[in-house]
Amino acid sequence: MFGLEALDLARMQFAFTISFHILFPAITIGLASYLAVLEGLWLKTHNDTYRDLYHFWSKIFAVNFGMGVVSGLVMAYQFGTNWSRFSDFAGSVTGPLLTYEVLTAFFLEAGFLGVMLFGWNKVGRNLHFFATVMVAIGTLISTFWILASNSWMQTPQGYEIVNGQVIPVDWLAVIFNPSFPYRLMHMATAAFVATAFFVGSSAAWHLLRGKDNPAIRTMLSMAMWMALIVAPIQAVIGDFHGLNTLEHQPAKIAAIEGHWENHGDEPTPLILFGWPDMKAEKTKFAVEIPYLGSLILTHSLDKQVPALKEFPPEDRPNSTIVFWSFRIMVGLGFLMIFTGLWSLWLRKRDKLYTSRPFLYLALWMGPSGLIAILAGWFTTEIGRQPWVVYGLMRTADASSNHSFMQMSITLIMFVVVYFALFGAGLGYMMRLVRKGPKIDEGKETNEGGPGQKRTPARPLSAADDNGDSDNSPSLTKEI
Repeated sequence: MFGLEALDLARMQFAFTISFHILFPAITIGLASYLAVLEGLWLKTHNDTYRDLYHFWSKIFAVNFGMGVVSGLVMAYQFGTNWSRFSDFAGSVTGPLLTYEVLTAFFLEAGFLGVMLFGWNKVGRNLHFFATVMVAIGTLISTFWILASNSWMQTPQGYEIVNGQVIPVDWLAVIFNPSFPYRLMHMATAAFVATAFFVGSSAAWHLLRGKDNPAIRTMLSMAMWMALIVAPIQAVIGDFHGLNTLEHQPAKIAAIEGHWENHGDEPTPLILFGWPDMKAEKTKFAVEIPYLGSLILTHSLDKQVPALKEFPPEDRPNSTIVFWSFRIMVGLGFLMIFTGLWSLWLRKRDKLYTSRPFLYLALWMGPSGLIAILAGWFTTEIGRQPWVVYGLMRTADASSNHSFMQMSITLIMFVVVYFALFGAGLGYMMRLVRKGPKIDEGKETNEGGPGQKRTPARPLSAADDNGDSDNSPSLTKEI
């Protein structure tokens, strides 16, 4: 059907499930560190604004964390169900790495999460802060192991192949493979930037509707400081990551650039826009800037970038997809840097919280970090094709022996269940965001009691049945 085979459906199913899953850990990583900073600032300054923001974002963190755990379990099972040949070939490497993630990161997060979410009035302040920090560290450790596993698939080393199976011989080489440091920094920084724009978008939404208080202003201020500082750093990390990819995966770089062939000793131009045609083996409607491709990718004006025609057709990634996914990521990155710079200009003129054009930009930039993460992930994973373990195992040899009908049914089921389950979860999370932080919601002296109303600590009790008390349009509709 539509020229698709069971292998194509297996890839689509994995891409669909991971596209949902990756969004939740990204926000979890950023929010966990944000919560640790908020609680630390509250302990240091005794400014109740930080405490109120902590309680507000901890509810959103809890819902997001739960959805991330559920979607992550599906990913793990797919290695055995849809990609059993890959698991048989490389399971001795990927299996232990994922196990280390569970034993270190997940157990650390799970052990302190309960104290963090429910222990505000039950343990001492220092112990509670310690629990929050441990959860934040746990999310980063989880990132470490997941990226170590995926990076090994991109740039494998520290192994031997015995009887058709990968056998690790040097675990330090396996973990700290050539692409791992760059990909770890790139992903962790992307999570912080995505969270900053998510928080900033929430603040802008409230300010545009006249809800102006110290907590809302602090949200926007902290988010824009993060965007101003971290977005340019992310661009520098991306440059180093690109140089590493050029060294170890030149075909991916050629596909990203839509660069088909070199002419003599001419430097490589940068193709800003165009349409790479895999059958015609050229990029149609190309808009080029001479020399710039060589300057960006080799940091020289005379070196050439490898071209797609230098690789056999069966070893070429799909340039049409990665060419545009990469440009979406980079384009959003430039918009993030611009937003941060504009916020600095407005801050110096005391207009950061009142400039409606800027607030609308901040609002619409809310999902930009998550979209950029997805675009970057597509670039990385599709650019690795046709290999599942680069240079060692092709994707076509990694899948289980399922029929087209089996894959069709399961793919449809995943789409229906995911949109129903996680759609409801995301909708609820947006309701929490729409409510905004409440002043004194975490005050220790508010013990409740007969006739007294208190804000519940349980995340699923945080949103009223009717949503906001006003009739403002929902944040989901705005974004």
